[in-house]
Amino acid sequence: MTENLSALTVARFLQENPEFFSDHAELFAALTVPHPNQSRAISLGERQIMTLRDRQKDLEMRLAALSHQASFNESVANKVTSWCEVMLTAQDAQTIPGHIIAGLAETFDIPEVGMRLWGLDIATEGVGEPVDEDARLFAQSLTAPYCGPNKEFSVTQWLRDTPASMAMVTIKHGSADAAPTVGLLLLASDDPERFTSDMGTTFLETIGRLASAAIGRLPLKSGT
Repeated sequence: MTENLSALTVARFLQENPEFFSDHAELFAALTVPHPNQSRAISLGERQIMTLRDRQKDLEMRLAALSHQASFNESVANKVTSWCEVMLTAQDAQTIPGHIIAGLAETFDIPEVGMRLWGLDIATEGVGEPVDEDARLFAQSLTAPYCGPNKEFSVTQWLRDTPASMAMVTIKHGSADAAPTVGLLLLASDDPERFTSDMGTTFLETIGRLASAAIGRLPLKSGT
């Protein structure tokens, strides 16, 4: 052989010639390799078994993580369903905003939930208090829920306390994509890790669609 033998060359040869150890069984049994954690040498077969055990442990850890995530997702889905049931059974549409706020706070253990609505035929107090144009434009600009630290957003003035982290979801009048934006929902926490920028927003998007569908039962103001 004119090619210089290297670890890569040997590895490639063994990959391309899997029958090598079948043809040289005595070599397979006689080879020893360093133990990964000790100074003694072990057989190639024993080292292969250790590698398989390490891979099994890694797969078990991944499976446990997936199982944990699945349980978490199921728990959140059940909570969303319970919250949605409360809104569906509301006899008086005017009580829906209160159900949205109280339901989210209780079901998801959120320290403070705030919401403002505009362009609707509702009382001009509580969620119907006047909202400035900047807040409306901000709500319309959100193409996806915001989740992360409080960046001194002006809308936090709607809350009792200044949050460390928060989520913001646009509320529309109904679930249609072309429905007008009529509100903004705030989920706030004094824990900076409760809402982080690397969190997924799938459930927040679901909450926004469900809340918007429920708010669609409220009449728009004349001329809106």
